Amino acid sequence: MTGNGIALIIIAVAFALLVLSFIILSSKIMKMVDSIIQTFETANNTINVFTKKINPLTNQIDALLTKINALMEDANEKAATIDPLFTAIADLSASVSDLNTQSRKFLTHINTSTKTAGKIASITIIGKQIFKLLKKMKKKNPITN
Repeated sequence: MTGNGIALIIIAVAFALLVLSFIILSSKIMKMVDSIIQTFETANNTINVFTKKINPLTNQIDALLTKINALMEDANEKAATIDPLFTAIADLSASVSDLNTQSRKFLTHINTSTKTAGKIASITIIGKQIFKLLKKMKKKNPITN
C-alpha cells in the first residue's frame, strides 16, 4: 500500500467514525426530544384535568360572589335606612341630657329658694315673737305719756 492508500483508509475510517458518532448523537437527541414531548403531553393532560376540576369551582365562586354582592347591596340599603334612626337616637340622647341639666338647675334654684324662704319664715316667726313680747311688756308696764 502506498501512502495515498493508507491516507484514504484513515480518511474512510475517520469518516465512518464521524458518521457513527453522528448516528449515536442523533439517536440520543431523538430520545431526548421524545422525552420532552412526553413531558409536555403529561403536563398538558394534567392541565386539562385541573381545568376540568377547576371550571365548576370557578362557576360556583362566581355565583357566590354574585350573591355576596347582592347581600352587600342589601346590607348597605338597610344601613342607610337605619342611619336616621341612630341620628334620632343621638338627638334624643342630647335632648334628655339637656333636660337633665335644666332639671338640676331648677332643683338647685328651688333648693336655694326654699332655704331663703325658710330664713324669711324664721325671721317672720322671730319678729312675731318679739312683737308678742313687746305687747306683753306694754301690758305689764304701761308707759304713760
